[in-house]
Amino acid sequence: MKVRLHISDLSKMRIVILHRPHATVESLSRQCKPIGVQVLDCWPELPRNVLAADFVFFDADMGYDAQFPWNAGEAPMPMIALIGSEAPGRIAWSLSQGADAQILKPLGGGGVFSALLIARRAFEVRQSMRDEICVLRGRLSQRQTVVQAVMLLAAAGRSEDEAYALLRHLAMSQRETIEEAAHKIVFDARNEGGLNG
Repeated sequence: MKVRLHISDLSKMRIVILHRPHATVESLSRQCKPIGVQVLDCWPELPRNVLAADFVFFDADMGYDAQFPWNAGEAPMPMIALIGSEAPGRIAWSLSQGADAQILKPLGGGGVFSALLIARRAFEVRQSMRDEICVLRGRLSQRQTVVQAVMLLAAAGRSEDEAYALLRHLAMSQRETIEEAAHKIVFDARNEGGLNG
């Protein structure tokens, strides 16, 4: 799979650094200046306006669940873990928070720009997959409706294969999904009294 990297202007973006006062915060802030992002550092609480942030850097060593105003793994923006201790438990915790990228501490003279790009890409991919899963789950939950529609069409003297082909044709001609076409058939049958339920 070939990945195209879209490097957009990061200036005007807002970054929150959730880390105790430390040289790490100073180094991050220094690296953010040339990029042009706005930086807000805080500890131990996130500010109310965190939901307006474009990225959150967080301390994977001293962080804890209650610091975030969302459920673990459900951050509404890309998250970047600042990792000093590579203890398996801390890494697992950082992953459970939904870390999209990481930077090892102590910070060197670079790494922030690439972490921002990697985190944004990982976040977008995860959001896209979450949306797709939601759609597929919805379609799966409508499977029973498709089966009912096929059975109604088959009751008119068609085979199941012919009934399904007719359902597919109806959906295509109406420019809708098979599930939507099936729902209309079942709904109409219920309203005409041809289907109990």
